[in-house]
Amino acid sequence: MPLKTKRTGRLVTFEGSEGSGKSTQMSRLAARLEEAGREVVTTREPGGTEIGEQIRNIIVHNSKGDEMSAETELLLFTAARAQVVREVIAPALTRGAIVLSDRYLDSSTVYQGIGRNLAADPVAQINRFAVGNVMPDLTIVIDVPTEVSLARIRQRASDLPDRMERENIDFYKKIREGYLVLAQGLPDRFAVFDGTLSPDVLEKKIWATVRERLG
Repeated sequence: MPLKTKRTGRLVTFEGSEGSGKSTQMSRLAARLEEAGREVVTTREPGGTEIGEQIRNIIVHNSKGDEMSAETELLLFTAARAQVVREVIAPALTRGAIVLSDRYLDSSTVYQGIGRNLAADPVAQINRFAVGNVMPDLTIVIDVPTEVSLARIRQRASDLPDRMERENIDFYKKIREGYLVLAQGLPDRFAVFDGTLSPDVLEKKIWATVRERLG
């Protein structure tokens, strides 16, 4: 499906290391926006479509996942992204909805480009091929110290950690630094928040920024 270039909606993406609390804050923002009378569409990466969820299962839970090359990982993530952009995000933006995405193209820049040491130019080119002109209006990065991130992963009362959650502390230090450097270079699009704040305080700060940046 070709991407439509005209849109009246807004795309807000949430980024951060595992355990940062971005999913919780995205849900809270969605509730506030709906209370304000806006149509809100939420999605996640990888996933958000039937095809994307199948790709997510390959990336996260496949028994041979630890043998996956960095290049394969990048292409799988961006394949899921290309599908959700065309099936979910672009149509929603065209009709004027606010789309909230739990991760987007910046995850590939940081996780595969910086974390997996892939060259920046090919990652950027593949990213842009996947999303076309559908770029975020605002990217919210929830930043937490690496030790806090890992501690939160261990405290989760869910299933065993998935493939991404099993990475070592050095990997997560690179991820945190990657997000901060990216945000510093693109201040008009990014907003960084302290993920060690209480969820209620963090929610209010994010809401204030969304209202300021997006009107």
